[in-house]
Amino acid sequence: MITKIRNLLVKYTGSVEMAADEGEQALQLATATLLMEVARADSHISDDERQAIRRAIETHYGFSPEKSQQITRAAEHEAEHSTSLYPFTRLIDRECGYQDKLQIIRMLWQVVHADGCTDKHEEHLVRRVADLLHVPHREFIRAKLLAAEP
Repeated sequence: MITKIRNLLVKYTGSVEMAADEGEQALQLATATLLMEVARADSHISDDERQAIRRAIETHYGFSPEKSQQITRAAEHEAEHSTSLYPFTRLIDRECGYQDKLQIIRMLWQVVHADGCTDKHEEHLVRRVADLLHVPHREFIRAKLLAAEP
């Protein structure tokens, strides 16, 4: 998984150098890919959803707009070619603490609500991710309600 992520980052960032913490980059791309997957769940990724993904990545990781754009492009490519959520959720579940997992669920809901329409497929996907990350249902609902607030 790390090798695949390294290759994607090199392809989309144009850099052959990797940061000292490849595991952190793998987590960042895994998170961004899950955000892209939820945007794709209704078979259409709106510009509002893409913007929400970029903002979430910038805010959560403290990236520049250019870096978040690069990660978003790599994540979109990965989402288009992946066949399972499991490699991404397994990595996040193994490497992240509970608070980070909650934040990822909140970011997923922000992407769902970005286009003003909550599709049942998007909601189902967020529920699946929450289950795979061992986030309790009450936190899933709390994140949903917080993201829906204006």
